[in-house]
Amino acid sequence: MIGRLSGTLVEKNPPQILLDVQGVAYEVDVPMSTFYNLPGLGERVTLFTHLVVREDAHLLFGFGSEAERRAFRQLIRISGIGARTALSVLSGLSVAELAQAVTMQDSGLLTRIPGIGKKTAERLLLELKDKLGVEAASAIGVHRAPPVAADVLHALIALGYSDKEAVHAVKQLPDGVAVADGIRQALKVLAKS
Repeated sequence: MIGRLSGTLVEKNPPQILLDVQGVAYEVDVPMSTFYNLPGLGERVTLFTHLVVREDAHLLFGFGSEAERRAFRQLIRISGIGARTALSVLSGLSVAELAQAVTMQDSGLLTRIPGIGKKTAERLLLELKDKLGVEAASAIGVHRAPPVAADVLHALIALGYSDKEAVHAVKQLPDGVAVADGIRQALKVLAKS
């Protein structure tokens, strides 16, 4: 397995780059988030990589950070999600945005990505719930177990509140609140708004 490449950037043709590593040029597909952060041609680049071996091809995918590669690997483990779809997801959302969408179970962010429909988005959210969502809970200011926050959020949205209102109310909840109490407290917060 090729885990990391360091070399000179020779070509940039989105989403593929050509990386010269001591005389051997590797074709590497990268998400647009990594592509936009690449230096100019002739500069040195280090990428974390993932090699996909198929009957008809060996495909090398590169990432600017270890977090991107971990997210890519989580995505391709999901049934029906191939490497190209995973690359599209990471091109459309940063790892933090993907983790936030998973924590809040927000399929709307995912359906904005070309090639991701409602059913695929919901499957991604379900499959990634215990893998990516936990990492983002502290980043968005929801300091409790993500399933509780997500359950309260879903309840508020089902009651007709907007995503923005529901997220604001969930952020006001104290740590360790139960789902039923969280819904009651969130409704009180929304009534005051």
